[in-house]
Amino acid sequence: MMRRLWLLFAQTITVGLALWFIVTTLKPQWVQQGFGINKSLSLSSTATLIEAPSTKKTSPNSYNLAAKRAMPSVVNISASRNSNNTNPLLSDPFFKRFFGEQARPKSERPSSSGSGVIMSPQGHILTNNHVIQGANAIEVALADGRQASAKIIGTDPDTDLAVLQIDLKDLPAITLGHSEEANVGDVVLAIGNPFGVGQTVTMGIVSALGRNSVGINTYENFIQTDAAVNPGNSGGALIDANGNLLGINSAIYSQNGGSLGIGFAIPVSTIKMVMEAIITDGQVVRGYLGISPEDITAEMAESFNIKQTKGSIVAAVVRGGPADQAGVKPGDICVAIDGKPFLNSREMMNQIAQLKPNSKAKLKVVRQSNEIQLDIVVGKRPPFKPEE
Repeated sequence: MMRRLWLLFAQTITVGLALWFIVTTLKPQWVQQGFGINKSLSLSSTATLIEAPSTKKTSPNSYNLAAKRAMPSVVNISASRNSNNTNPLLSDPFFKRFFGEQARPKSERPSSSGSGVIMSPQGHILTNNHVIQGANAIEVALADGRQASAKIIGTDPDTDLAVLQIDLKDLPAITLGHSEEANVGDVVLAIGNPFGVGQTVTMGIVSALGRNSVGINTYENFIQTDAAVNPGNSGGALIDANGNLLGINSAIYSQNGGSLGIGFAIPVSTIKMVMEAIITDGQVVRGYLGISPEDITAEMAESFNIKQTKGSIVAAVVRGGPADQAGVKPGDICVAIDGKPFLNSREMMNQIAQLKPNSKAKLKVVRQSNEIQLDIVVGKRPPFKPEE
């Protein structure tokens, strides 16, 4: 009896192994599917490719939804210029250092293009001032294929922002995020039209916040990112992982025109203030004291025996200006305005800009180691001049 059972068992095992050998040789995909392995594609009798299971769900590591939400709001801007309208700054090596090949004179480049962001259903588009500066015709191309001519509502060269408007219906306005809540390390996406190749999305993180000593604009408060930003991205959107606008891509640090992983975006907090002022008044009105401030360097402190290292030293005073009338003198070290201290001249300029013209402000200065408080009637900042 035992011998009969053993023979039956052996025969069963032999038949099973034979069937397994036949199936794995002729139909390997049956075995792979049975064990949940990726299915294969048989291209010929000698090649079998493995294909992942099909899925319609978005990968948890994908930012597709954020990109799809913001991409319709980013437009391509083409600006036509007369050659004699080209800003001389575009040929300056220092300017090229930050804007790369985009800063080349018109005689050296066939066209001028950049990006912009639809900010309102009424057709307001925000872009960089340097994208449209000196243009005699501006064309806007939407992601859905529509095109329209744009008119300039106003510009603010001090922050390198410009507001345009187009006349189209059903415009996909972008949703504003909160740049003041951004943190270093947050994932961000840059959307624009680099090198004119078409709308492109790149990913990176927030590398730094509050960059204000880059030396590009008069008033700076940049978000720094390592998301690839190239010529043509200027004026495009920097969005968060939810598709909300964090800033407008403005400049790159580049030695050859390509991205080196250092890009700068103007934050939403600045954008809202500038855009509201331009739409309401046609310009941005800022406070003005009529002084030329400089940072206190270690060499300067040692040479002039300056003990106060925080603040900004007055290099010059405009004759008859608000500061001159209040008694500010060259060599004074400004340390606070209306009780708000600042560390350097950039912070000081930003505080002065926020003052309302014709209002009164208290300027604290250090003069010959003595603190003095001066009452100043704030003036209105004169219009930006390209030669400044």
